[in-house]
Amino acid sequence: MIVKHLEDIKGTSHDIDTPTWNSRRLLLRKDGMGFSMHDTVIKAGTETLIWYRNHVEAVYCVEGEGEIQVVGGETYPISPGMLYALDGHEKHLLRARSQLRMVCVFNPPLTGAEVHDQDGVYPLMEEESEVQR
Repeated sequence: MIVKHLEDIKGTSHDIDTPTWNSRRLLLRKDGMGFSMHDTVIKAGTETLIWYRNHVEAVYCVEGEGEIQVVGGETYPISPGMLYALDGHEKHLLRARSQLRMVCVFNPPLTGAEVHDQDGVYPLMEEESEVQR
């Protein structure tokens, strides 16, 4: 059984802070669950281009207001209780009117060492210690 608490992750190497979002990585590849799970805060007033070319992601909003726009496609409002799943590797813009708090699940699972590249993509990594390409 795996038991973790968000407060124990804050301020560690599994608490990734960027100018537009903060991801607290709760479950990672090394945990052996077949997916990773993250408590993510999207900072108010920001816009982030994201493209999970190598992963599928499901996102459940627990706090805040914003929107997700599929590049070249529709825009959907985000509010508490809303779930979206990027099952087609959609490139998207995430906009936060207020601070958004999201629970995110990735498959394949993240190792914890990934960062977005210039296209908003996480590389596929096998081990947490692997150097990013």
